[in-house]
Amino acid sequence: MMTTSQQGRTNRLTRPSIAVAAAVAVTAGVVAAAPDAKTAEPTPKLSLIAASTSVTLDSWKDDPGVYLDLGTYLTSENGAFELKVTRKSYKDPVVATQVLRNGKKTTAKALPAGLVKDFSGLPGFAQVSVTDAAGKTVLKQTEAFCPNNASGRIRPDAPAQSKYPQSCPVNPFTLGSVWGVENGWASNTYAGYYAKPVQLAAGTYTAKISVTKKYRDLFGIANKPQTVKVTVRERSYEEEEGSGSAARSAAPRSAKSAAGTQEHTGHTGHGGHEGHQQAADAPAASAHAAHGAPARPEAPAGRTTGATPTFNVGHGPYPPAPPALPWALKKESLQRQAFSAAKVGDRPGQTDGSRQAPAAKANAKRPTGKATVPDVPKPDLRSLPAYGITVNDGYEEKAGRDYLAFSANVWNAGPAKLVVDGFRSPGKELMDAYQYFYDAKGKQVGYTPTGTMEWDPRPGHEHWHFTDFASYRLLKADKKESVRSGKEAFCLANTDAVDYTVKNANWHPDNTDLSTACGQENSISVREVLDVGSGDTYTQDLPGQSFDITGLPNGTYYIQVLANPENRLKETNHKNNSALRKVVLGGKKGARTVKVPAHDLVNAN
Repeated sequence: MMTTSQQGRTNRLTRPSIAVAAAVAVTAGVVAAAPDAKTAEPTPKLSLIAASTSVTLDSWKDDPGVYLDLGTYLTSENGAFELKVTRKSYKDPVVATQVLRNGKKTTAKALPAGLVKDFSGLPGFAQVSVTDAAGKTVLKQTEAFCPNNASGRIRPDAPAQSKYPQSCPVNPFTLGSVWGVENGWASNTYAGYYAKPVQLAAGTYTAKISVTKKYRDLFGIANKPQTVKVTVRERSYEEEEGSGSAARSAAPRSAKSAAGTQEHTGHTGHGGHEGHQQAADAPAASAHAAHGAPARPEAPAGRTTGATPTFNVGHGPYPPAPPALPWALKKESLQRQAFSAAKVGDRPGQTDGSRQAPAAKANAKRPTGKATVPDVPKPDLRSLPAYGITVNDGYEEKAGRDYLAFSANVWNAGPAKLVVDGFRSPGKELMDAYQYFYDAKGKQVGYTPTGTMEWDPRPGHEHWHFTDFASYRLLKADKKESVRSGKEAFCLANTDAVDYTVKNANWHPDNTDLSTACGQENSISVREVLDVGSGDTYTQDLPGQSFDITGLPNGTYYIQVLANPENRLKETNHKNNSALRKVVLGGKKGARTVKVPAHDLVNAN
């Protein structure tokens, strides 16, 4: 029997990729003149522009549907467009505030209650209508807009880098985010991963794109719709296969891919991410390319949880880093497809964060002198409630049993980052781990031993784990007695932007993916970092990680995620390390079910 989780994965395997849009170009008609200092408005001036008057979109016979990346952008002049999005707790709604900066003066403008429901962007921002050659309207829809979308400069004197994060987070337990369009920059209004393909026959169309009235009124955006001519051409991989090198040079802009469809909930088990480094080195081509067919373009990875700069949400037209492979897809043939489907790396005009952030380098030598824990800011590790909760049958590992799988996240509320170095003595299997402390200027002022790091050789791991970082327990209804427990060593990586509004939050952390953060088998030292504002999602998916519930009676239980269970790490507060999530088990052996009630206002399993 196929579980609901497996069905979801199977469905996602056929999802086509997002079309690649042209980068923002500095061209006549697009570049806005720099405002005169004497007449500059105190608030940013926002405008909708189109990078081109025409686009060509492909519809593939074996994968029908057109992604309406029409190349429209929201520009910001006279200052940056900045929004702060927060919630006080999971019992409180998400609220948005516009931050206005005028020199040293900063003011906040509360936006209407209920404007946003989550942290994935402004809903219903853009209105898109499409008419055919006869003038008949064939499509009309609204699309959400993430200001942290794929972006670029629109004038040469704009800041060289945008200070804002490179995606909008989608972790259901996100607490705070910052969205922005840098001054003199533009962000693509295309909804990216969240946009569903539309059915348009081959032919010519006219698309009209505008900002909806409520946002025009709210942000003072002029009502200047953009018109783009659209050519839809139908293509097939079979026809392209016989076109030889000429076809390969004109690679299709849309593709379906195993790697581009896994809904990413973190590291996919911190054991399902064997695809990261191999995919980074693989050619961006599907299985068709191996048989002489044209190489398909890089496919976008599945939706991720929004930490920058690697695990971006897939907003915008450019492909983020390939996700980890779920263990349900670990057969060699599927692995090959996923490894070859996505290629990591920035390219001209690509600023959506799909590059892999480099790892922070460990100290050249293990620390010497007396260990001290100085009175300086320290990290504050906190657990998020479990999510992504499903029941599986153990796949091929332990078929015939029932397992409760879930995603667990431990994040750092600051005000200091967690830095752990591992040092290896030649010939020894374990590394000695040390936690480092820094003063306000970033100078290292102390260290303390904090356990060990171990090399995990299992397929899908193959990196260094920091031991005793978190543990997981399945509690009975009284929340006291544990019926199942597990402890997992972690490779620390900044996979999720949990709250970028906390003090000292780093909007552009390093160590964002396992291939850069966790070392190699022959590493002599490793540095693992959990930055302020970011969290590390670990999906308990495999037997031995997930809870074996085969013999448990039906009823109410609680999944407990516990950070720093042995208190080996020094932090500011050890009382907020536990989080509980209620689950209700049902069904029969071999067909167990799980119901996940809402956690206060968060209604996500």
